[in-house]
Amino acid sequence: MRQRVIDELVEVAILTAYLFVTIGAMNLMKAAVLEDHGIHLAYWGVAIVKALLLAKFMMVGKALRIGEHNPESPLIWPTLRKAFVFVLLLFFLTVVEEVLVGWFHRRSLGDSLGELFGARLPEVLAGTLILLLVLIPYFAFQVLAEALGERRLVAMFLWDRHAGESRPHATDRDG
Repeated sequence: MRQRVIDELVEVAILTAYLFVTIGAMNLMKAAVLEDHGIHLAYWGVAIVKALLLAKFMMVGKALRIGEHNPESPLIWPTLRKAFVFVLLLFFLTVVEEVLVGWFHRRSLGDSLGELFGARLPEVLAGTLILLLVLIPYFAFQVLAEALGERRLVAMFLWDRHAGESRPHATDRDG
C-alpha cells in the first residue's frame, strides 16, 4: 500500500510537471501576443494550479479505468483512445470549473457558459487541441510501459537502453 501511494504521488508530480510546461508555454505565448497589444499578463500561478488539477483529474480517470483497451490490439489504438477519452474528460471538467468559478463570482450559468463558448471558444478549442497533442505522447509512453513492463521502460528510457534484455554471450555470436 505504501509503495502504491508513493508511485501515485510520483506519477502526479511527473504529470503535473509535464502539464505545467505545456500550460506555461501556452500562457507564455498568450502573454507575448497580448504584450504586443499593450496588455501585460503573467499568471504562472494559474498554470501550476491548472496543471495540478488536470493531473489529479487524470489520476481519477485512470483509477476509474477510463479508456482501457484490449491488450491484444496494436499500441496506437489504446494510445489514441486514451488521449481522446481523457481530452474529453478534461474538457468536460473545464466546463465544470468555469461554472464553479462563475458561481463563486455570482455569475449566472448562462454568463459562465456564454463566456466559455462565446468569445473564448477559439481559445478553448485551440487549448483542447494542444492538450490532445500533449496527451498522445504521454499515453504512448504509458501504453508502451504496460506492454514492456513499466520499470523496464523507465530503465530503458533513463538509464540503460538494453535493460531487461538478454544479451548474447560470446558463444552465441560464434555459433
